Amino acid sequence: MIEIFTQLIRNHVLVVTVIAWFFTQFVKVILGVVRERRFDFRWFIGTGGMPSSHAAGASALATSIGLSQGFDSVIFALAATFGVVVFFDAQGVRMATGRQAHILNHIMEDIYFKGRIQERRLKELIGHTPMEVIFGIIIGVLLAMIFY
Repeated sequence: MIEIFTQLIRNHVLVVTVIAWFFTQFVKVILGVVRERRFDFRWFIGTGGMPSSHAAGASALATSIGLSQGFDSVIFALAATFGVVVFFDAQGVRMATGRQAHILNHIMEDIYFKGRIQERRLKELIGHTPMEVIFGIIIGVLLAMIFY
């Protein structure tokens, strides 16, 4: 078990990817505290918001692999393609899901106040704006280059 843990922490690509994710989530918490003037732990473990930790992690992964294995390697091509899918998902599909949740929450409020339903609100902040994804990508690439 110790050998597995040792191998994991020696995996530079994995470590940089995790650092990028944690750093970006930390930035989200700081921005949330500044914006809302309160702390909410859900900002650290939640999805959505500025910057995109999904984009930061995927771009750090691809950049780290490119720097260590070469940008002409098959494994970099795989990681870069994975990154593009993550970027589109974070900005497109998940953003649309958040908009739908927002609309459904309004419908549920209307029904609730008329005494017909009692349900929990849906999570609306699921996806990212294009700018949140771009900043996530920038953070991921920069951290991968710094820690290389």
